[in-house]
Amino acid sequence: MFVIIGLGNPGPSYEHTRHNVGFLVMDALAKRHHIELKAKRSLEAEIGEGEIGEGRVLLGKPETFMNASGRTVQKILSKYPVNAHDLIIVYDDADLPFGDIRHKPAGSSAGHRGMQSIIEALPSGTSIARVRVGIGRPEHPDMPLDEFVLQKWNASEQRMLQTVVNQAAEHVEQLIAPS
Repeated sequence: MFVIIGLGNPGPSYEHTRHNVGFLVMDALAKRHHIELKAKRSLEAEIGEGEIGEGRVLLGKPETFMNASGRTVQKILSKYPVNAHDLIIVYDDADLPFGDIRHKPAGSSAGHRGMQSIIEALPSGTSIARVRVGIGRPEHPDMPLDEFVLQKWNASEQRMLQTVVNQAAEHVEQLIAPS
């Protein structure tokens, strides 16, 4: 079973922000594969189990804030018979131009606090696969990045967003497809 976790912040005020693109990808995967996401308080997440292709998957959206995502991942890995090698994290990346999607089999958090929380929650040296979805950087150099990621998509991004989310979902599907 693969565990695919999309990162974001819970609540309506964060719903349409750049930082929640991981949640959008989980919603797209759930819809495409008829997987119902339900709140699981004990795991601090919305969770759904189902199949993508021939593989069994668990989709998750932490209900903690971004900086505590590791707590949810740790709880999921404790409850389900999977190891970190079966884990894929999907999140926003300001170091990539808007719409770029990249897979990375391991590495550092590169300053992403949600990914850092997950790295710190798992045993040292654990390789964690991730799909990074580019959100770009602020146009104005004086805007702090933490403000930028919590802003809503601009009109141009909004027009392209569903295509980007679908491409990221396809990227995840390809990663879990049997070779």
